[in-house]
Amino acid sequence: MRGVTVMTRALLPPVWRALPRRALMAAAAVGLLLAAVPRMRQGPPDPYLGLYALRAAALVFALGLAFLLDDPARHITSTVPARRPVRVALRVALVAPGAVLCWTTALFLVPQDSRPPAGALTLEAAATAVLALAAATLAIRRTRTTEPGAAISTWLLATGTTAILLLPHDWTLFVTPQDPRWQPTHDHWALLLTVATVVGARACAEPLRAGLRLRPFRTAPGKGAL
Repeated sequence: MRGVTVMTRALLPPVWRALPRRALMAAAAVGLLLAAVPRMRQGPPDPYLGLYALRAAALVFALGLAFLLDDPARHITSTVPARRPVRVALRVALVAPGAVLCWTTALFLVPQDSRPPAGALTLEAAATAVLALAAATLAIRRTRTTEPGAAISTWLLATGTTAILLLPHDWTLFVTPQDPRWQPTHDHWALLLTVATVVGARACAEPLRAGLRLRPFRTAPGKGAL
């Protein structure tokens, strides 16, 4: 355990330097700007504007997190003693406080009269963020790409459009608080969060390297095994 702790501390500085700061900071800035739109609007409170502003902010935050595992030096760092789950966990741990702070700020930027139920919207934001991270983790595991962020963010946008247009009426993920499907819809969001978490955790495991196969030991002809 002590060796793992020492190794983790040694990894923190290089992992921190390797974070895609530009993508993360840009996503945070745009997301907070979108969340502030209802506050900048003149006139009576508009709950629908607050709902859509927070959903847009959650999507932008998730698009930023899609770049979290980008690592141009991936094929070099894969040889370090720390396994991929440790390296991924470190990246997530380093950005998690900032992500929580950004979302909390986004919630308070929306005026209280226009703010939808915070718990339900937080569930939506968490599921979207974990889905982006799980997709990036799968891309790292299944391909040799070093920077999957752009492809994953495009996929996430396409998935959101599909969810709006093609999901059946009973499985729609985007409803208003006044809709009787509000609670069942957030049960679906909870299921999506659970599935994305499990898939992302399993995808963190590194596959066996190509060419490594266990072969049965064979003795020379006419000699017995030792």
